Amino acid sequence: MLYGSPTPQRRDAQRNRSAIVRAASELMLSRAAVLMPEIARRAGVGQATLYRHFRDRPTLVAAVVSEQLARLEADDACTFRELLGTALRLYAVMRPLIAAADGLDRRLGVALTPALRRAQQQGQVRPGLVPDDLALLFAMLSGAPVDAERSIALLVDGVCL
Repeated sequence: MLYGSPTPQRRDAQRNRSAIVRAASELMLSRAAVLMPEIARRAGVGQATLYRHFRDRPTLVAAVVSEQLARLEADDACTFRELLGTALRLYAVMRPLIAAADGLDRRLGVALTPALRRAQQQGQVRPGLVPDDLALLFAMLSGAPVDAERSIALLVDGVCL
């Protein structure tokens, strides 16, 4: 093995990381005020293990959002309209936590880019839409009222055909 090459995680470490993300998803999607020790308890790991995998709350929030998006993208029956709507709802629900995750709106836009390209090829979205426009949608949602459902519907309708 070369020096500096990343070593694969042990199975128990992979299992712990998955348990942490799963526990954080359940808690964060139900309420914004979640403490890290509560997530560790729910995951069945110690706080040191939690912080070994996720150095801070923004890093954990980014992992939760990535996991949720990956789950949506894996659903072949999910249209871009549904994917975007769910991603915007996720952003709205987790808004207090996401505010601490610097640049997450841009990362969400990048994560949705492959699905955006497929939707453009299928004629489901406006042809001139670019990935930076998706980041703009998330940034626009930051200013929406607490019940953002109407704002989400307007944003999705403005993008999808």
